[in-house]
Amino acid sequence: MEKETAVDQEDPGPSHGARLRRLVVGKARNLEDPATFHRLSLVAFFAWVGLGADGLSSSCYGPPEAFLMLGDYAHLAIFVSLATAFTIMVIATSYSQIIEVFPSGGGGYLVASQLLSPAIGMVSGCALIIDYVLTISLSISSGAEAIFSFFPPEYFHYRILFAFAGVMVLSALNMRGAKESVVPLLPVFLLFVGCHIFAIVYSLIAYSPQVGTMAQETVHEVRTVTSQAGVWGLLFIILRAYSMGAGTYTGIEAVSNGLPILREPKVKTGKRTMLYMGVSLVLMVIGLMLAFTLTQVTRAEGKTLNAVLLETITGNWPSHFGTTFVFLTLFSEAAILFVAAQAGFLDGPRVLANMALDRWMPNRFAMLSDRLVTQNGVVLMGGAALLTIIVTSGSVEILLTLYSITVFITFTLSQLGMCRHWWQGRRKLPGWRKGILINGTGLVLTSFILISITVAKFEGGGWITLLVTGSLIAIAAAIRRHYGNTMKLLKRLDALVEVSKVEVKREEPVTVPERDESAKTAVILVNGFNGLGLHTLFNVKKMFGETFKNYVFVQVGIVDAGTFKGSQEIGHLREHVDSQVNQYVEFMKREGFYAESVASVGTDVVEEILKLAPTVLQRFPQSIFFGGQLVFPEETVLTRWLHNYIVFSTQRRLYSRGIPFMIVPIRV
Repeated sequence: MEKETAVDQEDPGPSHGARLRRLVVGKARNLEDPATFHRLSLVAFFAWVGLGADGLSSSCYGPPEAFLMLGDYAHLAIFVSLATAFTIMVIATSYSQIIEVFPSGGGGYLVASQLLSPAIGMVSGCALIIDYVLTISLSISSGAEAIFSFFPPEYFHYRILFAFAGVMVLSALNMRGAKESVVPLLPVFLLFVGCHIFAIVYSLIAYSPQVGTMAQETVHEVRTVTSQAGVWGLLFIILRAYSMGAGTYTGIEAVSNGLPILREPKVKTGKRTMLYMGVSLVLMVIGLMLAFTLTQVTRAEGKTLNAVLLETITGNWPSHFGTTFVFLTLFSEAAILFVAAQAGFLDGPRVLANMALDRWMPNRFAMLSDRLVTQNGVVLMGGAALLTIIVTSGSVEILLTLYSITVFITFTLSQLGMCRHWWQGRRKLPGWRKGILINGTGLVLTSFILISITVAKFEGGGWITLLVTGSLIAIAAAIRRHYGNTMKLLKRLDALVEVSKVEVKREEPVTVPERDESAKTAVILVNGFNGLGLHTLFNVKKMFGETFKNYVFVQVGIVDAGTFKGSQEIGHLREHVDSQVNQYVEFMKREGFYAESVASVGTDVVEEILKLAPTVLQRFPQSIFFGGQLVFPEETVLTRWLHNYIVFSTQRRLYSRGIPFMIVPIRV
């Protein structure tokens, strides 16, 4: 009979689904290895590729959008480019200050939450989530358009399938981890930079004889507009094009939001990455706008403006060389836009995780996979991006209309929060005047752009972005309210904690018996020394009386996005778990029972329990496992979605190994 039980408890091994997942995602990472954190982090150069590419890639659609908005006054592009370059440097510098103030990661959500209020932070976080979904959708759709601009127009509709494939591939790469998703894209990133530098420099040299004419035309257009509409009319034309090119600035915040995945020292690495991104984007924007003006490019059906520029400058080249260069450059644009989608996959799940830790989003979004990746967030961002591409038919024009508004909500709130930070600390913070000047300038610029693009794009589809963002805000508020109500219910259970700490006076001291491995043993799963665990324990004693002579308490500390910051945090978590579970042992010993504790830390509670179960059964063959499950007054879709019901998964997995497991219902 003992032999038969041992066979029943034998590990059946990974399923076919698990093997397939390991093939696609990779094998689990080792939390015990201190070098794990170092290997997962990114140096400044790789961070520039993975995070800064979002900003750099915006040169594929931001400057063209601004240039085309000028219409018949294309020579005013020089003023637009200078204003854009100034704005880029102001925003990049202001986010470098945010990196210093928030060295562990300071995206728009955390900045607004801590410097303004949690509710305002939630608004900023929801705007960021929508922005990152649109970042993925727009970047990949724009990349698909870039590559299909090289082919005949009749193939243009196939770009949607290409975009679909791109989202799926990037989702799979990001489930493997940050570095694994960035390193394979490095060659195409360098190809993009090289091809565009060459194209810009060649345009400026080849068309240098036109510089004098361009200057004359610029002066002529300034005088014409001024005479017809006055100085304010001139400023209106320039500022309208400037604000319509707002897509150029998206992605700048990605570095400050992604600090947790950067190599130590994180602040120095982050600021260097920000410098790389800011300088490269400024040079790209000014270079492209000058090239557009010198070559006098115009809109062409089925082609991006960058594609028209490339075909114009290679028109006199030998056919073979010109075609090859255009293809390589457009291919690199498509590739860099795919790289840019990385910002959505790297930072979107991180924002979701931070909001989940603060109970604005479901807890599951803070959980890590065995690859130490916020996998649920990656899946959500990829799925939402696919849905967006379906709804918009992958139209870059429509996506651009939806884009930019949300990121400038975050920009504005972040600048406002930093201004408040400097002003409140003006008596003790050195350099507060410089800080408030930079962030104040950023606040003025981002507020102006936010108001401009909201007004300009509202009727054209911008209202959809605001509606979706508003809906997400309402959902986040409902989730927070539900978790708040749940915590109130759990506090009723926690009254038992104080009762358990009261020493009962006995006439004779309690004798703790020795371990009897042949006796019945209750193995109780707990999650901290709290009312839920104590209710589970007391219900077991109530139902089974003196049946169990031994008690074993099992607790798994969850390594989530909040604790996965370094080996030191993992060590603190392990100490906390040990101290919590040992309180159950001390309590049962005072009650006269033999008790032990078993604890571990990991990313998956069920998997950790499956690893611990054989050890427990070896010491106590007559074991029955117990787990408590909250029963809410009303079972709704919301309660099922917001709570993980781990005990049911654990029961199913232990049953498959022939291990008895009983769920104890606890009404709240």
